[in-house]
Amino acid sequence: MNNSAYNPNQNHLLGALPDIEFNRLAPFLELVSLQTGDVLCESGEKLSSVYFPISSTISLQNLLENGSSSEVTGIGNEGMLGTMLLMGGQSMPSRAIVQIAGQAYKLRADILLKEFYLAGTTLRLLLRYTQALITQTTQTAVCNRHHTIEQQLCRWLLVTNDRVSTREIKVTQETIANILGVRREGVTEAAGHLQSLGYIHYRRGHITISNQRGLQELVCECHAVVKKEFARLMCDDMHRQGAHQSLPIVLTPIFPPVFVPEFKPGTPPVAPKLPLPNIFSSNGAGLIGR
Repeated sequence: MNNSAYNPNQNHLLGALPDIEFNRLAPFLELVSLQTGDVLCESGEKLSSVYFPISSTISLQNLLENGSSSEVTGIGNEGMLGTMLLMGGQSMPSRAIVQIAGQAYKLRADILLKEFYLAGTTLRLLLRYTQALITQTTQTAVCNRHHTIEQQLCRWLLVTNDRVSTREIKVTQETIANILGVRREGVTEAAGHLQSLGYIHYRRGHITISNQRGLQELVCECHAVVKKEFARLMCDDMHRQGAHQSLPIVLTPIFPPVFVPEFKPGTPPVAPKLPLPNIFSSNGAGLIGR
């Protein structure tokens, strides 16, 4: 693997961190190669490391007792695998499996949490990303319930194209069927129609997007809703190399400085106790009494 072809700025979250915070994480970032089908974590397992995809995508899937599965949400170069750690959870609620092979940066969970509890830009950025991810998850649930397989396929193709920045996607129709939670025959029919329109070209294990605008005309509103929410919440995504800030945003600290406990690898971190705000006036009267 040619490491010189990759850098952390290719992940939007890492690229958005200011130098001082990124430099504390950089020595611990490990570039890894992920292969399609790699299971990064099973449902219920503890996540010891987080992943920041660059050219790979990760699918969070819920499994049913009969063995079938459906994607809950996907993660690409816009985010990271491991947001449940930020909420205090130590285990994965879903299986995390590599959907599209590629590279990602791996970081020990305790290192990220130590930076997170400093209550700086990292905290604010990751919380906003978590909100955007929740929007994506809920919108996917609505899409799977109310929209056609063809519309769902268009949405998945456009989202994946955004993440991997290539028109050729290495994926089988069976994999797409598992992601969408539908029968393979439905995906085959939808893909055949899109190919007849000249919007895609597919062969075994490969789908090439031939007409992106055509897919955008057929896709449901879900793709635009999620994309708009990510743009709104992550509008201060400013890469340290070559990118520019979309909107002038002043990030004001939301917490006073706090004591950060020492973290030891292998032990779950304990959130620091934040001082309670003084909601009483000097004469002892509460806010209600004012």
